[in-house]
Amino acid sequence: MKVYKTEQIRNIALIGNAGSGKTTLAEAMLFEGGVITRRGEVTAKNTVSDHNFIEQEYGNSVLSTLLYTESNGTKINILDTPGMDDLCGGVVSSLNVTDLALLTINSTNGVESGTVAAGRHAENVNIPMMFVFNQLDHENSNFDAALDQCKATFGNKVTVVQYPVDSGPGFSSIIDVLKMKMYKYGTNGGKPEVLDIPDSEKDKAEELHNELVEMAAENEESLMELYFDKGSLSEDEMRKGMKMGMLQRDLYPVFCTCAKKDIGVGRLMEFIVNIAPTPLERPMRPVASGKDLKMEESADPSLFVFKTAVEPHVGEITYFKVMSGKIKEGLDLINTKTGNKERLSQVFVSAGKNRDKVDELFVGDLGCTVKLKETKFNQTLATKEADTKYEPIKFPAAKHTVAVKAVNESDDEKVGEILNKIKFEDPTYVIEYSKELKQLLVHGQGEYHLNVLKWYFDNVHKIDVNYIQPKIPYRETITKPAQADYRHKKQSGGAGQFGEVHMIIEPYVDGVAPKNMFKFGDKEQKIAVRDVQEHVLPWGGKLIFVNSIVGGSIDARFLPAILKGIMEKMEEGPLTGSYARDIVVYIYDGKMHPVDSNEISFKLAGRNAFSKAFKNAGAKILEPIYNLEVWVPSDRMGDAMSDLQGRRAMIMGMGSERGMEKISAKVPQKEMYRYATSLSSITGGRGVFNISFDSYEKVPAEVQDELLKAYEAEQEEE
Repeated sequence: MKVYKTEQIRNIALIGNAGSGKTTLAEAMLFEGGVITRRGEVTAKNTVSDHNFIEQEYGNSVLSTLLYTESNGTKINILDTPGMDDLCGGVVSSLNVTDLALLTINSTNGVESGTVAAGRHAENVNIPMMFVFNQLDHENSNFDAALDQCKATFGNKVTVVQYPVDSGPGFSSIIDVLKMKMYKYGTNGGKPEVLDIPDSEKDKAEELHNELVEMAAENEESLMELYFDKGSLSEDEMRKGMKMGMLQRDLYPVFCTCAKKDIGVGRLMEFIVNIAPTPLERPMRPVASGKDLKMEESADPSLFVFKTAVEPHVGEITYFKVMSGKIKEGLDLINTKTGNKERLSQVFVSAGKNRDKVDELFVGDLGCTVKLKETKFNQTLATKEADTKYEPIKFPAAKHTVAVKAVNESDDEKVGEILNKIKFEDPTYVIEYSKELKQLLVHGQGEYHLNVLKWYFDNVHKIDVNYIQPKIPYRETITKPAQADYRHKKQSGGAGQFGEVHMIIEPYVDGVAPKNMFKFGDKEQKIAVRDVQEHVLPWGGKLIFVNSIVGGSIDARFLPAILKGIMEKMEEGPLTGSYARDIVVYIYDGKMHPVDSNEISFKLAGRNAFSKAFKNAGAKILEPIYNLEVWVPSDRMGDAMSDLQGRRAMIMGMGSERGMEKISAKVPQKEMYRYATSLSSITGGRGVFNISFDSYEKVPAEVQDELLKAYEAEQEEE
């Protein structure tokens, strides 16, 4: 297998909506480069990229796939990514290790929800981008309408380099306004005839050529001066300006293809070789230590793992980018997270499930290896001398959560093991066992994302699991002071148990000092504040524990036991069993027995006195409230607002952003279950949203009544 130097390498990611032809384009690029001798088709389930059984069953990409091809002595590494935003893990990881994003557009549908989402992910990592208008042979393809939509969505940076002469079933000719030539293709595509632009297209081509020259000249002062002097630029000068514009994300070139018929693909690859950034021209992945490193062949070798996968009969495959130096077979490196040694027993380049051994990979290249002991996704392997750890890839926060339960209890342990493995293959799954809710939770990007996970359980692991709506992590608190006492007394022959505790509780308010006087009815209770302990609770909020004992009615050695009893009850609140928070407790009196008093007695007395006082203190249930930002098309704004109002949302603001209407709101977590599915239905898949925890707020009275009744019924069942 040929070895490529860094300057001979281009790394690209194919991104875009599902059905825009990314996998078919990748297939045509491999065919053009001679990596395959026959082009497969997605419908025939024989493409190099979508080789996993789940992808063949679903008919679209579910995982990112690493491929490679060659054009004019240059290796092009391709990462073919899923088109549904629910499966954005493969998109985000791919964009983090490539240098150019090819955003594919279905020329019939134009800008779709996946187009917008893919563009957003590309913007987040500041990667150069170009547009590939594909499927121009479709009966209803409309290049001009799709181009207008792209400009409306992504701005006037979208710049025509190519346009079709005859889009539709007879599509065969492309005008290239960089080369100022017409490319005419035969029925089966392949190598085109390069012709002069026909008279009928000359005016349009000239106008678009001038626009392209201006866009290229704007990116470099010397080019701008040349343009003013000569009124034009040579092709090489235009290439220089276009490359600078692409690197600065000020220019998004537009190309035309029909990948299925191999029309326009060779010229696209030629452009990538000539103008796309090399790995050396893009910023280095940040280093955790803040060290300023460069991608240098002469440096100590290091690599960054951007993907791990498991294949039947092979085991775990580790995909990486060479970040410095050269990677060779038999090289020993250190995992900078664990400190353990890993040997690269074999090094491969990858074209889907086909892997070819290679002697070495230079800095900037993408490859894979097998049989590493413990190196996982997002980790760094480096020599001891390099002492390098690259920043991990950050993924979008989860948007949809389910509780997972094995149908057969005997499978519970297996389910946990499988989930822990899957999160390394797709880090956008977040696995959590909630001790509070007593549920195994899986957080994902949407309902489709979690259905993919269910497919693995059903078809690969053969384990029946149910998805259940997760419980809500409510909290309990109080709204007014209350007083209570409790005597714990137990006699069973020999030493007994005795402890009596008198307490007052009140709501905790940040910055307010403990009081020294309370009034209950006509009776005043004076408090001597002797000691104040502040406990920040693991589940949020605080407990302030005030020792107000005078005259030694309770020995100081029993106070920790009382505190322990109170904390135990706060872990299982008196109303619904949810955690309690934000309470001040004053222990001001009590009684002891010289023989029968012990820690267990005072723990139980404290626990029960607290429970009694809590129920008389205007107890309230708190619910988690989330900040929600939603982007919807203007024609769906009313429906989106109505849906949010039905979810008890409080609208905080509205505005416009990137051609979409933006709604900011605060919404209870209880009302957000399956919101991703609902929003997709309302907006035809075009709506997107972000969600983040905000605070705990009191539930409305009717919701509290429902929760109390449900808890009582649950307790009776148990």
